[in-house]
Amino acid sequence: MATGKTALVIAAGHGIGAASARALAAQGWRVGLMSTSDACETLAAELGGFARRGSVTETADLQALIDLALATTGRIDAVVNNTGHGAGSSAATQASTYNPDGDHHLLDIGDTDWHHGLDLYVLNVVRMARLVTPIMQRRGGGAIVNISSLGTVEPRPEYPLSVLRLALHGFTKLYTDRYGRDGIRMNNVLPGFVENWPVVDAVQRGTPIGRTVKLTEIADTVAFLLSDGAGAITGQNILVDGGLVRAAR
Repeated sequence: MATGKTALVIAAGHGIGAASARALAAQGWRVGLMSTSDACETLAAELGGFARRGSVTETADLQALIDLALATTGRIDAVVNNTGHGAGSSAATQASTYNPDGDHHLLDIGDTDWHHGLDLYVLNVVRMARLVTPIMQRRGGGAIVNISSLGTVEPRPEYPLSVLRLALHGFTKLYTDRYGRDGIRMNNVLPGFVENWPVVDAVQRGTPIGRTVKLTEIADTVAFLLSDGAGAITGQNILVDGGLVRAAR
């Protein structure tokens, strides 16, 4: 159990972020949550944590959450960097149901959307790392988990901006090389199609486990990677996709 430890979870109002916050709280973590809506505040009240509304694209918002954590608990031991889809994602990515036979538009994505994706998928982690690393260094260590995507290892036109997360994976390697000896670990979790994102039957049949991934399965992986039991795991990309990537090759 992580009794007494504090974890920050970003984009924690719904989905993977909210599930991760629940899993961590159940294991004794004190959770600090952020999202762009008041959903993070509602969940924090339920879990006995604290929250602040804000965006991953705004350094001032991240700093405000960190300041709140230090004022509330006096420590930050872990961070879960989570975020949503970029505005330039394809219609299939933004739709309520994933259909690989849809009409995709790779070359229609403008520069603004590519830059926005970089802001959401890569620089969100860089910004947070700049702010929390000195705090973790002073405490003698910490752990960071970034929510990435299977789209980095199995690029597909249905979710084109996911390829930007390859830069995140490279940053993670560089970060762990530099700060591993300070006791700070960083890993990426790569979800497949998760239950809160309905997919057509053909996609489910093509997944070896025959179903979408449960939110709790992603959250439990996140919680493990932040735990002392994962103390030797760092700089890794962990697929939690029901075997989909293997099946696609």
